[in-house]
Amino acid sequence: MKMIKPIVNLSKVADNYDTFLLGFNGVVTDGNGLIPNVAATLNSLHKNGKKVILLTNSAQRVAVIAGFFLKNGVSMNVFSCIMSAGEILHYKLKVRSGDFAAVGNNYFHLGSAADDGVFSGLDFQPVDRVENAHFIYMNEVADVSDTLEAYLPALEHAAALGLPFVCAGNDTSSFKNGKICLAPGAVAEQYAVMGGRIITLGKPDSAVFNYCLDGSSGSVLVIGDNLATDIKGAELLSLDSMLVSKGVHVNFLGEGYIPDVAKTRELSNNFDVSPNYVISNLRW
Repeated sequence: MKMIKPIVNLSKVADNYDTFLLGFNGVVTDGNGLIPNVAATLNSLHKNGKKVILLTNSAQRVAVIAGFFLKNGVSMNVFSCIMSAGEILHYKLKVRSGDFAAVGNNYFHLGSAADDGVFSGLDFQPVDRVENAHFIYMNEVADVSDTLEAYLPALEHAAALGLPFVCAGNDTSSFKNGKICLAPGAVAEQYAVMGGRIITLGKPDSAVFNYCLDGSSGSVLVIGDNLATDIKGAELLSLDSMLVSKGVHVNFLGEGYIPDVAKTRELSNNFDVSPNYVISNLRW
C-alpha cells in the first residue's frame, strides 16, 4: 500500500501536477457557500497555469453550479471544465441513450422537491402517485435529518410495480451545512436490496472522469472528500489523489488542522483504496 502523506497546503505539491480535478460538496462548498480559503486556492491554481476541473455527483445542472461560483466571486476563467451527474443525466434523458432508451415519460419525484433542472426542456412529466409513474427519480433527500425508513413505503410500492429507480450520483452520504446526511445513493442501494432496478450516474465511473480529462496532458491530481467515489475513481484510472478529511468522513477522521494519517489509512482500507495525500480543507 502507498504511503499517505498529510498535507497542510496544496501549494506544497502543486508543482508536481498539471491538472487538478476537484469534487464539489465537502471540497468547495459545505452546502451553503464556499468553504474558507477555497476561492483563494482556485485563483492561485489558475494564476500558476494549472488546469482546474470540477466534477460533482450533484444533481444540479452545470449552469446552476456556475452561478454558485459567480455569486461567490469566482470567475469561470478558473475552470477548464465543470461537469455534474445532473448534467449527464439530462443529456442521457434527452437523447434516450443506454438505460434511458425505453423508459416512459412519467416520473415520481422522491425526496427534495427542489427543481434541479434535470428535466428542463424535456418531454417528461412528474406525477404525484407511484402507480402512475414509469420510473422513480431522486435528486437529494427532502431533509438533512431524513433516514432510509422515511422512503421505504414508496420504495416498496415502486419495487412491487417493477419501476426503475433513477438517481444522479452514487454517493450514499453527503456533507451539507456542516453535517453528514443521507444521500440518494443509499436509497438506491436499499432499492436494489429490495430487488429493484437502479440507474445511477457519476463518480466513480471512469467514463465521466475520462470525459472531463479529455485533452489533458501531464500529471493529474484528483481531490475529493469521498473515498468511495472520488478516491475510488482516481484509482480506477491510476491517478494520484488527495482526500479532504473535513468532508463526508469527518465524523471518523476528525476536525484536526493536521489530518490523522492513521485514521485515514484505517478508513481507506475499509474502502480498498489509498489516497496519496490527505488534507483537512482545501487551502493554498
